This record gives sequence, C-alpha cells and structure tokens, in this order.
Amino acid sequence: MDPRTAALVVVDVQHGFVNRHSEHAVPQVVRLVDAWTTAGQPVVFARFHNAPGSPYERISNWTRLRSADEQALVPELEPYLDVAALVIDKTVSSALTEDLSRLAAERHWTDLVLCGIDTDSCVYDTAVAAYHGGLRPWIVTDACASTGGAEVHEAALLLARRNIGAHQLLTVDEVADRLAGGSLPAKGACA
Repeated sequence: MDPRTAALVVVDVQHGFVNRHSEHAVPQVVRLVDAWTTAGQPVVFARFHNAPGSPYERISNWTRLRSADEQALVPELEPYLDVAALVIDKTVSSALTEDLSRLAAERHWTDLVLCGIDTDSCVYDTAVAAYHGGLRPWIVTDACASTGGAEVHEAALLLARRNIGAHQLLTVDEVADRLAGGSLPAKGACA
C-alpha cells in the first residue's frame, strides 16, 4: 500500500453500531484517522441510514439506524468531518458508492484502507466491492469490530483472508508505520 494513492474509508462508526462488542474499536479508529489525517492523506466517512421499507426491515425485520442519534458518527470523529474528502450517506452495506468510485478515479486512488463497524457486513462488503471494482482493499483488523461479537468479527476476517488475500489485512500499527515510511509485512503474511 502506498499512502500517496490510498484513501482511508471509515465505515459506519455510528452510535447505533457501538455496543459492548464493538466499542473497543472506536479508540483504534480515532487513532488511525488521526495518524492518517496528520500525514495529510484523504479520509472518507460513511454513514448508514436504514430507510423505511429497506431489505433490512422487510426481510430481516431490523429497524435500527433510523433516528438521527443512531445515525450520527461517534463524537470522537466529528472534528475530522471538516477535513474529509467525502462523507457518504448510504442505504446499503457497501461504502463503495458511485460518489466514492468517482472520487477514487478523479484522485487516482488505487487503494482503500478500511476500518469501522460491522466487520462482517459493511466493512467486508466494501472490501469485496473494492476488490471487484479494481481497487485494492486493506482491512485494518484492530480498527474494526462486529456488533455480533468477536466470533463474528473473526469469521469476517477469515472470509477476507480467503477472498481478498491474507496480506490485505493490517493493524493500526502497521498502517502508522507505512505512513511514517516503513514497510508492510511480506506478501502472504497474516495480520
């Protein structure tokens, strides 16, 4: 990953997705965003909105993420909205929307560095969409979490290792090292 051609995408770190299983990832996300923006690199924030009549409601009977409070980003990230390259409001799991795809093309981003909540849904779906869209996805494993718990988070990382490559999983420390000019783990190394 070359930070000069990458964007950090913070996926759905919203009040409605923070619970006892996911809250530990919030400080890591903030640490990553701070390091990324301090290095002068672009950050994108995605916010999920569960629209009435959505498949989440119709099929899964899930009606959360409807109120403004649930949809709001956690307060620790609000100061970074002023420097965001893009803020995406989405009604689907993937953050790779038309707007993000267009901006990536305009700015010649080749890589998307992903963090956020839920590892098993929105983060994973964004990684797979980026992969299929010709962008190189990186998942920052310790800056992600699942509202379903550690077992669900680990299951998503298992699938990511299989479907986008084990070498595409990093930690916050590895990303910070790369921002500082260090090197990433050798190809094929697991996070």
